[in-house]
Amino acid sequence: MSHQAAIRRKTIKDIMKAKGTHKLVCLTAYTAPIAQMLDDHCDLLLVGDSVGMVLHGLPDTTAVTLDMMIMHGKAVMRGSQKALVVVDMPFGSYEESPQAGYRNALRVMQETGCQAIKLEYNSAAPETIRFLVDRGIPVVAHIGLRPQYLHVEGGYKVAGKNEESRKEQLECAKQVVEAGAFAVVVEGTKDAVAREISDTIAVPTIGIGASVDCDGQILVTDDMLGMFEKTPKFVRRYADLKTHIEDGVKKFADDVRREQFPAEDETY
Repeated sequence: MSHQAAIRRKTIKDIMKAKGTHKLVCLTAYTAPIAQMLDDHCDLLLVGDSVGMVLHGLPDTTAVTLDMMIMHGKAVMRGSQKALVVVDMPFGSYEESPQAGYRNALRVMQETGCQAIKLEYNSAAPETIRFLVDRGIPVVAHIGLRPQYLHVEGGYKVAGKNEESRKEQLECAKQVVEAGAFAVVVEGTKDAVAREISDTIAVPTIGIGASVDCDGQILVTDDMLGMFEKTPKFVRRYADLKTHIEDGVKKFADDVRREQFPAEDETY
């Protein structure tokens, strides 16, 4: 009797082995149906705290809660079978201490079943990363432009624009890798600096608004599919879903008002 081969989810080792061999394809996912659509095409799905703006209409990521991340993480795990799933640690969930970060990351891992968490760099991040990795929680680090630090930075600012910033980003990358991060998201960073980081560290870099020479690329799926009119410079639109949805809804509304829907064959 033949058995269909079990579908294997990508592992952290698979992601790490990609460096120097093939580019990693990464996208954000927040719901089960979208995760299902992306799963065949992506190495890594990120349940990003961008969910606050994309699905909840928040002005930025700082109001996103741990419960929101867990709810969306569960949905993405239900919808995917192949991609490695990483869940963002939201603002305020890991900065207080490595112990607080561990408790919250453990909750995320246990309640969602995801394979790893992601956290944005701060001066305490290397210690927190080491604390988590030592206790079995894999970590993706996030350097460069850090959306959770919007208020401290006074806006979204490109990293690596001068020599001081270049050195700072290289040092951040070195620190998080030494602490045990298995991959590093490099966001909003000057091309040459992102390239230098990728050439310098031994783990994969995942670019967003960074160099084509990063080991992989990630975009917010809803930006890439044209769900919003305004998107950052680094987004390429691969579809125009906003227009398609609005057209479809207008046709439906017109049909309802003209009593053209439902038709006889759509009625019991």
